[in-house]
Amino acid sequence: MNEWWTGVAAIAGTMMVYAASKRMYRRFPAPLMLPIVTGTIVIILFLLISGIPYNAYMTGGQWIESLLGPAVVALACPLYEQRHLLKRYSVPILSGIGTGAVIGIISGLVFTRAAGASKEWAAAVLPKSVTTPVAMDITTTLGGDAPLAAMFVMVAGIGGVVVHAQVMKAVGVTDPVAKGIGMGSAAHAIGTAKSLENSETEGAVSSVAMTVSAVIVAFLAPLAGNLFL
Repeated sequence: MNEWWTGVAAIAGTMMVYAASKRMYRRFPAPLMLPIVTGTIVIILFLLISGIPYNAYMTGGQWIESLLGPAVVALACPLYEQRHLLKRYSVPILSGIGTGAVIGIISGLVFTRAAGASKEWAAAVLPKSVTTPVAMDITTTLGGDAPLAAMFVMVAGIGGVVVHAQVMKAVGVTDPVAKGIGMGSAAHAIGTAKSLENSETEGAVSSVAMTVSAVIVAFLAPLAGNLFL
């Protein structure tokens, strides 16, 4: 019974923190004020101060985590609305996504090699640019730590959202299709959520980029890991 109440409290608390973070983001719409950033910080601080073990929190948090898959599938809605655009630019979209996926893997290998990281850490960094469920499965296949992979996925997603506008402006990219490819390939679901705020076109392309990138990385990352780790 205690475990049941702990789970209910974890779900309710997380939803309250998210609602408050979302309201704050609407008032101060800066990248670092995204609900996933502020909400994560608040929950971590609360667990540290209260002394509540992570495993206890996850008795309820795991139910929220299980909704990640359906949330990703729901991105098919804007994808369907923009299907004509995707057909028109299918070649540049697919080539851009493929390039982004490969760069994501190579950058992970280069960074971990340069830092002298262990194989476990390298396996967690390698799939950092794809959505969490896929990244965790890839990391487990390579003998890495799945929760560590989830952390790097969040870092990549939040980092992509924070620097996206500045990078696009610096290189002179204004087309929503190109911006969507970059965001979805590098910042997965977190970036796609931000792209949907910018425009439906950018969000739809970002959704495609996130999905196709996950498929490509799921094939290439284990191969690269077995060869170079």
